[in-house]
Amino acid sequence: MTNAQRAVLMLRLAAPLQSWGGPSRYNRRETRPQPTKSGILGLLAAADGRDREAPITDLVGLQLGVRIDQPGTLLRDYHTYSDHRGIPLPSAKTNARGEQTRTTPAKYTGITQRFYLQDAVFVAAIRGHKTLLESLEEAIRHPVYPLSLGRRSCPPTGPVSLGLRPDTELENALKEEPWQAGPHRRNQARDTVVSLEATVEDPTGDHLCVDVPDTYDLKTGTQFSRRTVRHLWITLPTDHTPAPHHATDTGSAGQSGHDPFALLGW
Repeated sequence: MTNAQRAVLMLRLAAPLQSWGGPSRYNRRETRPQPTKSGILGLLAAADGRDREAPITDLVGLQLGVRIDQPGTLLRDYHTYSDHRGIPLPSAKTNARGEQTRTTPAKYTGITQRFYLQDAVFVAAIRGHKTLLESLEEAIRHPVYPLSLGRRSCPPTGPVSLGLRPDTELENALKEEPWQAGPHRRNQARDTVVSLEATVEDPTGDHLCVDVPDTYDLKTGTQFSRRTVRHLWITLPTDHTPAPHHATDTGSAGQSGHDPFALLGW
């Protein structure tokens, strides 16, 4: 495939809550610190109007890079649940007739825990065949099904698509896209540049991610395969004007210019 046949689709993934599930199941659902390939491909499939049983071979072949523009913070959502009729909760087991059995000993209250990323912002670079990406970019702007960032309860904030870019390496695409952090994070930045963590698919990479889905069909279940990624740091301008340097009296309290909280991002 020539460069003219390929392109890069840039996405901005921002929301009050995001959750990019890993291998966790049942009553404890964790989130990874950045979007998974499974989650992003699911978003593209939903925008394109694909049913869960539809093939996703063309999507799996896309290359993915992710930049963490605003890491956010971790939120634990703790729930208890019970049957309003006061009867024991059903167990995960079924009898010979396929009916769920009751818990033994009887269990009347269950606990679930869900983990989310609060106020996080990511930039995703998706590289592949230009015709496919043009179709997906249009679908992102006019989605058939509602878009969500990892879970249905996590709709994105603002436009998701940043547009199509000419073909280039994923690392270059992430270096060329301006910083997408929110106003609060931008106001915290004190320097003229910011260093951002990023991950790109690379056959020579040093880390394996088990997040490549074969299907989203609930009847058969999803099997995940591995991909190789490489971690890197990307330096971008913050568009801040450097503060003028003034000589100060280091012996006077509050006059030295020394900020012990600067490294904490305060």
